[in-house]
Amino acid sequence: MSDVPDSQAPHTRIDDPTRPAPPVEGGAVAGGVGEGDLGDELAEAVMGDLDLLAAERDSYYDQLLRTRADFDNFRKRMIKQQTEHLERANEGLVVKLLDVLDVLDGARAHGEGFEQVGARLSGVLEKEGLERIDPLGREFDPNEADAVAHEGGGIDQVQVVSAVLRPGYRWKGRVVRPAMVKVKG
Repeated sequence: MSDVPDSQAPHTRIDDPTRPAPPVEGGAVAGGVGEGDLGDELAEAVMGDLDLLAAERDSYYDQLLRTRADFDNFRKRMIKQQTEHLERANEGLVVKLLDVLDVLDGARAHGEGFEQVGARLSGVLEKEGLERIDPLGREFDPNEADAVAHEGGGIDQVQVVSAVLRPGYRWKGRVVRPAMVKVKG
């Protein structure tokens, strides 16, 4: 390709009608090279460049396929790790609740009430991040409670929770079940 002048570089089409023809003296191209020789050299140079470009394209395509496969493997590995992490976290809670089951079995065997079981279960869940929502006597907050009953009130327009029909719960600061309440006002 070093013998090919810039005006005849491989990126220029051979049959381009806008490209000026090389000067001809006595049937030969200037410089003593015949027309056939120049065309053959140019065609060889173009084919060589095409082969290089094809090899480069194939290399980039292979890299793309490898990167895509690596990313798919990474995604699958992350999903598996997250699933295993969640399972281990749940397993930890279950192990802590086994103590509650032991107390329940003991209460059944001795014919005792279930106050101990409820206290133990509440204790375990509170340590894990469960918080009871008990809005009795406070102003009604629709973010923490669902009003399912309403009793009339006096002139005061502030709605106050007059009864808790079912307690609500927060898990690590987020409401997972709003309290079911009766509102006055």
